[in-house]
Amino acid sequence: MKVSADQAACVGAGLCVLRLPEMFDQREDTGVVVLRQTESGPEPEVEAAVLEAVELCPARALRVDR
Repeated sequence: MKVSADQAACVGAGLCVLRLPEMFDQREDTGVVVLRQTESGPEPEVEAAVLEAVELCPARALRVDR
């Protein structure tokens, strides 16, 4: 699973960070999403939480590719 974020689309709602702070963060100055784990992708035990965070995003700025 590979997670990507469209920072131009992000509205800074922070729902992804609230759901999975070990995977997502926000820039302090803009609130835009920042991925914490980009190379290896999420651990298998948090994949369900990642999918939930993607669904929660009001701007649809998060994407998962398998």
